[in-house]
Amino acid sequence: MTWLGGCLLALALLPASSWAAGYTQTRFPIVLVHGLFGFDNIGPLDYWYGIPSALRADGAQVYVTQVSAANSTEVRGEQLLVQVKQILAATGASKVNLIGHSHGGPTIRYVASVRPDLVASVTSVGGVNKGSAVADVLLGVAPPGSLSNSVLISITNGLGSIISFLSGGSGLSQDSLAAAQSLSTAGSLKFNLAHPEGLPTTACGEGAYAVRGVAYFSWSGAKPYTNVFDVLDPALALTSLAFNGAKNDGLVASCSSRLGRVIRDDYALNHLDEVNQTVGLVNLFETNPVTLYRQQANRLKNLGL
Repeated sequence: MTWLGGCLLALALLPASSWAAGYTQTRFPIVLVHGLFGFDNIGPLDYWYGIPSALRADGAQVYVTQVSAANSTEVRGEQLLVQVKQILAATGASKVNLIGHSHGGPTIRYVASVRPDLVASVTSVGGVNKGSAVADVLLGVAPPGSLSNSVLISITNGLGSIISFLSGGSGLSQDSLAAAQSLSTAGSLKFNLAHPEGLPTTACGEGAYAVRGVAYFSWSGAKPYTNVFDVLDPALALTSLAFNGAKNDGLVASCSSRLGRVIRDDYALNHLDEVNQTVGLVNLFETNPVTLYRQQANRLKNLGL
């Protein structure tokens, strides 16, 4: 027993990283794509707070992209496609693993749909895959052509431009109305008719796990208010009222987030927790979101992706 105890003690004292060596080392680079009013980083603030470094620590090649903070799915998708080609040229890889949050979900789906030969997998995190009731409410309250819509669009376009400028993407076009229309139920339906890959065929089911050589995954949260110290949680609790009691993360209904293989749609996380925001102030009683990304990278690795 003394010998066994000594061995266990020695193992316990080994650096934690040695246990996880290669855990996230996917065959193809991982490409992260932000959502509406997102960015790569603004000074010390990262959109994907702590996630890229955690993935890289155990072997993954990770690239954080930047597309328009606010624009249509198609415009954002074309911007992303340019960056995907640049990443492939720089790395010599033949494909990438795309992970998109929020509006990043449909954005990566667009790239996988138009260029499946460049994509190994699509992972949608809190993705607006069937539209958001919040976008529907905004368009209903301020319909296109109204004075209230003009004011709202002017303000949000300005916000998008500021975010883009501060994060180094000042050349990207901003169109908040196009973004809202893309994220609405009607706009998502139109997009899905052109790009149906991985979508569930039932209201709240799973979609095809693989289409044209691309593997499809999704996960999302379902708890709008998770941390009393996060100043943005009350806003998500308010926007969650738009869903009339349906399970949601504050901005996206759980059923709308589902795509391909659904890992889970009911983590006790809200829409910002899904990317470890605000600066890591997430639900202490749920799996840490950084761990979820590491697990997904390992899942892709084990599938040879």
